[in-house]
Amino acid sequence: RQAFRSGTIVTPPAEIHTIAVPGGSNGSLILLPAWQLGRHIGVKLTTVFPGNAAQRKPARMGVYLLCDGTTGEMLAQFDGPALTARRTAAASALAATYLARPDSERLLMIGTGALASHLIEAHASVRPIHNVAIWGRDRDKAARLAHRLDRRTLKVAPAADLEKAVRGAHVICCATTSQTPILKGEWLPPGVHIDLVGGRTPQMREADDETMRKSRIFVDARDIAETQAGDLVEPLASGVITSFDIAGDLFELSRGSRAGRRFTNQITLFKSVGHSLEDLAGAQVALDMTVNG
Repeated sequence: RQAFRSGTIVTPPAEIHTIAVPGGSNGSLILLPAWQLGRHIGVKLTTVFPGNAAQRKPARMGVYLLCDGTTGEMLAQFDGPALTARRTAAASALAATYLARPDSERLLMIGTGALASHLIEAHASVRPIHNVAIWGRDRDKAARLAHRLDRRTLKVAPAADLEKAVRGAHVICCATTSQTPILKGEWLPPGVHIDLVGGRTPQMREADDETMRKSRIFVDARDIAETQAGDLVEPLASGVITSFDIAGDLFELSRGSRAGRRFTNQITLFKSVGHSLEDLAGAQVALDMTVNG
């Protein structure tokens, strides 16, 4: 919240370089810099090599480097995927403080990947979430994740019927790699808040057109969301929604220049794309915790 409010963080555009792989699929090197005047300089170096699956290695790997903003001295190095998971969940939780109903108790988690546990914990930290349902295409994986997260203060269970789970949720969080919509607008109950975290490319979709049409939409940053997020790119291109239907972003919400949820029965939606400001803020918090205990 403080980072989005500050106005002192510089976030140049990402640099993306194609890396040829002899006899295989091309890889990518992605550089995401950000700095806060008088404090820190940070850069995330991410590699994406789709061919790694054949070698049983992650397709996406990387590190985050944090430097002193006045001397350039190297201060810390963080695991890239770990930092990304935590800052992504933090951004979703921040959005929920403005968009989810204060009495939200039931969360539906769609997706069972590395982000799922972080998103559940983050949403439960800002709203009185007591019951969580987890749905995934792999039911065994959903059951194992639910068993690991279940505890006395947070009841977590796998969901067999996605439509039924959607209709009973106060908050719906999606973190998948789906190419086609999973969440259908006809299922949405009044007052639900939707958190779309997957759909990282223009070709990926988690929510259908009806979901977008019904929702008051917010993003983390307008300049990247409209061109990178499939859940926005396709509906914008087809005329289902226009740029005016994107009510605001985390900068506007955090600074109070744009209202979030307006009434109890309103359906709200946050589309997360990721922003280098979030990486820097996460690294700063991690450094403070390490130094100050």
